[in-house]
Amino acid sequence: MIYLDYAATTPLDPAVRLGVERVLEVFGNPSSAHAAGREARNLLEEGRERVARALGCKPRELILTGGGTESDALAIQGVALAKAPRSGVSRGHIVSTRLEHSAVLTALKNLERLGFETTLLQPDSTGMIYPEQVAEALRPDTILVSVMAVNNEIGTIYPAKDIAAICKSRGVLFHTDAVQAFGTVPSQVEDLGADLISIAAHKFYGPKGVGALYLRKGIELFPLMPGKQEQGYRGGTENLPAVYGMGLAAEKALSVLVEESQKLLNLRQQLETRLLGVPDVQLSGHPTRRSPKHINVTVKGADGEGLLLNLDMMGVAVSSGSACASGSLEPSHVLMAIGRSKAEARASVRFSIGRFTTEAEIEAASRVFARAVDRSRLAV
Repeated sequence: MIYLDYAATTPLDPAVRLGVERVLEVFGNPSSAHAAGREARNLLEEGRERVARALGCKPRELILTGGGTESDALAIQGVALAKAPRSGVSRGHIVSTRLEHSAVLTALKNLERLGFETTLLQPDSTGMIYPEQVAEALRPDTILVSVMAVNNEIGTIYPAKDIAAICKSRGVLFHTDAVQAFGTVPSQVEDLGADLISIAAHKFYGPKGVGALYLRKGIELFPLMPGKQEQGYRGGTENLPAVYGMGLAAEKALSVLVEESQKLLNLRQQLETRLLGVPDVQLSGHPTRRSPKHINVTVKGADGEGLLLNLDMMGVAVSSGSACASGSLEPSHVLMAIGRSKAEARASVRFSIGRFTTEAEIEAASRVFARAVDRSRLAV
């Protein structure tokens, strides 16, 4: 199998796997005061410190979570519920975009049910959101802006730092979902400028089921899972092996970022040239401000489901969009937002490359894609 779905999840890095296996033997509860608990606590904090160094923040500014979805929910719902006025007609206003991951959009819908108001910004045809749009959408009662760092479906890179500066000048908190960004493009706190940053380990060759939320010192959150762990913001016994593995993965991601990003960009350009060389195949996403690992193409006149099935049967693993929408009959909300029709959105494919992708795989996948397109067009 040629795996080209790194945006959905990444394989566990071999060095990370070894670290996780070693820590699996440490069974103590990190909250226990005895020797076994202290050993577990030390390893937990080592993992946290590694992630903090990779993000460019202090360990106390990291809340460990069960993944990117929880990190997004804790950031958005946690800030809103903490800042909401106890009386009055409006509970507060939040600005986001129509392109966000379903984790963010669902959190916003939950808040709307509780009386909050939201504004979702409309992207242009490349999927770009501009700082000026954010500035125009801010209101006196705006409490939070949430704009992702890199789009998970089309790879467009957003001007997070410029948006952060606008928010800071207006006294509004800024959250960014950096799940697709961290480990692929510069994503330290200084790079993004955000008050809250969400990441997930399985997107940068770490374990599944673990993530983190950077929370700038002084910001109050309403806990979604009350308890004594994680400074009271996220109760429950921490997943020590996963946290330790996330630390190792984050450390490696930072150390190889420049070299690996260039390698991905070279491979992406090779694959992109070949894919767009097939007649009536159109790129989705920004032509230049795009993650080095993302290519999303719309295949005109093709049966989308047939295209994916043919690629899979011929040994190429790709996606039609977000992995969290797998099985949905609805077309991608991201592609619809940038102007694709329902038929075009359904006939779109996301290729995403990664650390273990080779030039030989790019060439083979390109040939398979051309054959799969022919077959899927015959089926229409």
